[in-house]
Amino acid sequence: MAIKNKRPPRKETVGAQYMCFATPGEDDEWSGQYEVDVERTATVKSVSVTENSESTDVYASGEVYDTDQAAAADSIEVEVIAFPIDTLAKARAATVDEGGLIKDGAPKTRPFFAYGKVVLMKNGHFRYEWYPKCKLTENSDETATREESPSEQNDTFTISAYSFDADGNKKVYVDSTAANFPEGITEDKFFAKPILTAEDLAAAISGGGA
Repeated sequence: MAIKNKRPPRKETVGAQYMCFATPGEDDEWSGQYEVDVERTATVKSVSVTENSESTDVYASGEVYDTDQAAAADSIEVEVIAFPIDTLAKARAATVDEGGLIKDGAPKTRPFFAYGKVVLMKNGHFRYEWYPKCKLTENSDETATREESPSEQNDTFTISAYSFDADGNKKVYVDSTAANFPEGITEDKFFAKPILTAEDLAAAISGGGA
């Protein structure tokens, strides 16, 4: 057997983030359909994804026979230097009246949206990711006084990413270091609309996803 030495590229930075709200289904359930517009913001400082799952041991004959795992929603924590207020209000299910008054904080059902992010690596490599079924679960809002030296006043958002298909998948992505990386995909094509299936990816590459 031959030994193959591999040298994967290191991450360099987080890129832009993308959001696309889902078209609500019956009783505000997730429909798998999305609005036409995808919003891109290049204000991201950091993104941290935590996979959550619960495991239960199955015992037989006095020993562990198997372990069942139930996947919970993944947690995505995003730190940004700024965020569009209209998008935040919509994600929080706030009420915006015709006069511009925003009413927020009521216990309403928040809308689903797709969340996408870019990871840039050394030597020109990259990873594009979509989390197709998400909800905003919480966000921080802190403001401090201005001092002589400029300081960043960032906000943090916590997003829950749920399973979007029968197999329990929560995200789709392409990675330029993968052996079967799809030629012809670009950031603009991948994020032109949320991608859930291989057919969606093929349409994006051909330009049909725009």
